[in-house]
Amino acid sequence: MKKPAILTCTIEGDFMKREDFLQKIEGNKPIVADGAMGTLLHERGIGFERCFDELNLTNPALVGSIHQEYIHAGAEIILTNTFGANRYKLERCGLEELLTEINQTGVDLARRTIRASFKEILIAGDVGPLGVRLAPFGRVQVEQAREVFREQIQALYDAACDLVVIETMTDLYEIREAIAAAQEVDAELPIVASMTFTRDDRTLLGDDPQKVAQKIFSYGADVIGINCSGGPNQLLRILKKMKKELPDGIFWVKPNAGWPEQISGRIFYPASADYFGEYALAFWQAGANVIGGCCGTTPAHIRSIRQALDNTQEKAISNGLTLEMVEDEMMEQESSEPSRYAQKLGNGDFVYSVEMQPPRGLATKKIIAGASMLVDSGADAINVADSPMARMRMSPWAVCNLVQQKVNVETILHFPTRGRNLLRVQGDLLAAHALGVRNVFVIMGDPTAIGDYPEAMDNFDLAPSGMVKLIKQRFNLGIDQSGSDIGQPTNFFVGCALNLTANDPQREIEILQRKIHNGADFIITQPVYDARCIPAFKKAYKEIYEELHIPLIIGIMPLVSARHAAFLHQEVPGISIPEAIHNRMQTAEEKGSGPQEGIQIAVELIQKVKEMAEGVYITPSFSRFDYVAEIIERSK
Repeated sequence: MKKPAILTCTIEGDFMKREDFLQKIEGNKPIVADGAMGTLLHERGIGFERCFDELNLTNPALVGSIHQEYIHAGAEIILTNTFGANRYKLERCGLEELLTEINQTGVDLARRTIRASFKEILIAGDVGPLGVRLAPFGRVQVEQAREVFREQIQALYDAACDLVVIETMTDLYEIREAIAAAQEVDAELPIVASMTFTRDDRTLLGDDPQKVAQKIFSYGADVIGINCSGGPNQLLRILKKMKKELPDGIFWVKPNAGWPEQISGRIFYPASADYFGEYALAFWQAGANVIGGCCGTTPAHIRSIRQALDNTQEKAISNGLTLEMVEDEMMEQESSEPSRYAQKLGNGDFVYSVEMQPPRGLATKKIIAGASMLVDSGADAINVADSPMARMRMSPWAVCNLVQQKVNVETILHFPTRGRNLLRVQGDLLAAHALGVRNVFVIMGDPTAIGDYPEAMDNFDLAPSGMVKLIKQRFNLGIDQSGSDIGQPTNFFVGCALNLTANDPQREIEILQRKIHNGADFIITQPVYDARCIPAFKKAYKEIYEELHIPLIIGIMPLVSARHAAFLHQEVPGISIPEAIHNRMQTAEEKGSGPQEGIQIAVELIQKVKEMAEGVYITPSFSRFDYVAEIIERSK
């Protein structure tokens, strides 16, 4: 790649020290930071597929003009256009060799614009998330993350930024390493560390505002930040909780202009500039030291903040803007479009789904982090099991809802018929649909005799084939089992189970035909280790009925050791592992590379499956989601 011409960084004056920065922002009034950079770049014709940070080199005039507009609007802190300028993100665009130039030019662009304004404006080196998951929820070690952060922050520091802003973080482990990296660059470098929150006022990994404030303070940041998330109302709630937890804390607030919505392919933010001005006073009253804007905000929003603060002399203001969360009770029109998973299968895409088991207690942090890592690796959907091995777990509907809301990926709800009467079945289906679940995998379920409560009721009113019929020929037509109206049709995409190597193949074929006749949309098989069983079953099915015409999703369970392979082969019904696979695992285990060989076997199997089926359903062994992520990436 040809190296673009860059601006020469001209460093003037001394570096700002922590004491000077804190003195500046702890005045009688909050100081004003700028608003969104990406929003304005996109409005001016830059597509989201572009690397915005590269514009420092290729279109510095555009970046500089946005800085200039925020300065004219009254901003006293300008963030550099370097939010994604770390090695991991730049590598995706082939720009990692330009990391130093991009960051240092970002600082120099801000400085040149400030110099032309003849105003005293602070330059904040902007540092965003790495774009990868850190251990224990991902595969990047904390030491590696710190080094990547240090590389970017060193470049910003060498260009003489006044402070560093670490923002839009979702993981306390990640923000800890970023803060540590900044401290290693210079212990006197002022640090703002800012987290983002989901709609439930918690981080993506489940941490509440009080914990976030305490942790960021303990890590050594000078200013505790909240940015992005929702609109001003949400961030005001979070700020109050943080301020109550740390009364002497110094706080930075940069809300989005409300929750975004997509209209005709474009992203819109609903909160007006005047609305931001009103909330600026509420933020001031709640204890904010710096107020600005994040996604969707413009120079108009910043000007409104500036004017509201300038026109108000007393901190003790009564504005009536302390709002509580209000649940929207409006009935939304349900979409009748197929699920994304159904659309991918319909388009002929080879799909990947991964099973996750609900937690045994209340903690959902690990499952959210695991799902996020899997989606980043290329998973199309997350399968959520229901009481696997008849052991008590959190309701899978709740987990499906959490995963879909927080990770933005579709789920496939496992729906066992065992242990449910007809009333319970229908109520559970309505609940799942109301929570946004559209993909359902109907199974018999594990007998309670093998689980935590062997004395528990184990009866059922419907077999899996009958459940498929209830969903497809009743609920999806807008009626229940008795024929009564349920208000509107559901839109479930229904899967059924299959054992490709059943002891009685004739009976297995007959049961499958019954499920397909009742409306099953796709098939998920038990784990296989010999791809030859796939065409063999298809041939046997065709000889009795017809060509198998619905998508076939093949079960894959990565092996981790020779003993694991022996256990599955000997003790788990429906799983047969060829002798050659046993031998490979035994040889690998003797060399200390059992898990790696299991991953390689899974990758090889998926490559063969691609010629015979429409997708795979991967069950992680011992919850090693990192193994599954590697398998997906290597087999894509």
